[in-house]
Amino acid sequence: MSIQIQRKHTMYHSTILESDPDTVWATVRDAMQILAIVSPGDLDIHTDVTWTEGGSVETVPARYDFKLTLNGGLVQQEIAARDEINKTQSYRAIAPTSGVQSYEATIRVRPITNDPARSFFEWSRILEIAEDADLKVVEAIIDVMEKQTDAVRDHFAQTSK
Repeated sequence: MSIQIQRKHTMYHSTILESDPDTVWATVRDAMQILAIVSPGDLDIHTDVTWTEGGSVETVPARYDFKLTLNGGLVQQEIAARDEINKTQSYRAIAPTSGVQSYEATIRVRPITNDPARSFFEWSRILEIAEDADLKVVEAIIDVMEKQTDAVRDHFAQTSK
């Protein structure tokens, strides 16, 4: 699959999850859990993903780091904002890495009015690609991101059985 990469690359994905909004939110608001769901083949979850500088799932802002096995690049991100009532969380990269100059993302979990046992999940992202980026690395990162909403969907489909 060939992806047309622009210097400012925006992505939006959504899906229906087979779980109620409170259950989904309890999982996806935790950066450690969402990373384990969406990147099990791309990250060494057990040794490379850590809260740093006093960050935790209950702290905002909260910093966490992980390494990409794709190229060993250190990713430094932080939960920048969280709205528990509207089940929305924004996070961003705090340092450039692997050709991505800046990165911002927001996840949202919404109820489905006529089906309270299911949820609507949204993930929007904006990446600014560095002028000197290795486009093969950036394409690989974007390719992984393209599949992550499906990984969230599949996770909740398995846990609802």
